[in-house]
Amino acid sequence: MAPLPKIDVPWMLDLLLRLLRTPSPAGRTDAVMQLLGDELAELPVELAVTRRGSLLARLPGQHEGARAVVAHADTIGCMVRDLKPNGRLEVVPVGTHSSRFAEGCRVTILTDDPVRTYTGTILPLMASGHAYGDGIDTQPTGWEHVEVRVDEPVADAADLAALGIEVGDFVAIDSLPIVTDSGYVNARHLDGKAGVAAALGALHALCRDRLSVPHEVHLLITIAEEVGQGASHGLQEDVAEMVSLDNAVCAPGNHSIENGVTIPMLDQTGPFDYHFTRHLCRLCELHDIPYARDIFRYYRSDVAAALEAGAETRAALVAFGVDASHGAERTHVDSIEAVARLLCAHLLSPLTFERWDLERHGDLRDFPSNRQPAPTERFGELPDDIATE
Repeated sequence: MAPLPKIDVPWMLDLLLRLLRTPSPAGRTDAVMQLLGDELAELPVELAVTRRGSLLARLPGQHEGARAVVAHADTIGCMVRDLKPNGRLEVVPVGTHSSRFAEGCRVTILTDDPVRTYTGTILPLMASGHAYGDGIDTQPTGWEHVEVRVDEPVADAADLAALGIEVGDFVAIDSLPIVTDSGYVNARHLDGKAGVAAALGALHALCRDRLSVPHEVHLLITIAEEVGQGASHGLQEDVAEMVSLDNAVCAPGNHSIENGVTIPMLDQTGPFDYHFTRHLCRLCELHDIPYARDIFRYYRSDVAAALEAGAETRAALVAFGVDASHGAERTHVDSIEAVARLLCAHLLSPLTFERWDLERHGDLRDFPSNRQPAPTERFGELPDDIATE
């Protein structure tokens, strides 16, 4: 078995930090996609952008058929709902996240004029114990109970409007990434962007070492996963396998790990492909990649959007560990590297079922079902009256 290419971890980490520092709430992702387009242009891939703004990079393969790697560059964020009489902004969430974890966050207000951006802070309505006493501890939690304090001399709604701030402007939550000496990455928006960094880290390693992949690789970077649209468009019909890269749920009651790969068996939209997930687990074992299996109860990814849109492909999720997802997120460089290594192993391996998966339709007798027990193997012989029907 040939060794996997070495992942250039400093290169991958540098890319991740640049991604994190580029605001990209779902719906306002042009800047981050330009950054990614510039990076992909340095690799021997065919690059295209969809009408809606997702990126599709193709790496040629030796044989017919294709497999897709999907990651999302959009993040959670906010949008201006109202210019308040006190000179502050009422906001609503973009994507699913609690105002509890937005309180105290630094933000960037993105007006329609790309040159005019402003900074600010999301604060609860009662933000000072010196002013409100114990009231700060008993006030409700919710988006109607927070506001954005803009770092400009504004006293009312007219002052805000004079800055060019309008209803519908995006409010990006600043990432503020920090990498510790022990290898932990603390930042907002690791959800999504660490997966993008892992995908490009794997592609970079394969291209640097001039390794040929057996099947064409389609790297699809989506822009609306956080609002449920994800990979609903952009996948090609000849894609036999799709791997979505996203965050793993590191929390009590879950089995996800921060120092390796997590391969979920199921999320709230249903089980992932039985054969494909087990194939990925075997690749981890063959290449000594630390991994865990998990179940995600309150989770949705690019996979769901693709399958709901009618994609006829095997689909699986490969995840990097994230503690406090959609909040004060943390992962470890080892986890991102492990995902990139598994991705290399996957892209260099044959399809899960090399002959069957190249065709969209086939004969039932040829379907590769030999790994699931037949009824007689599991439960014994069927009664005669059932067996003869």
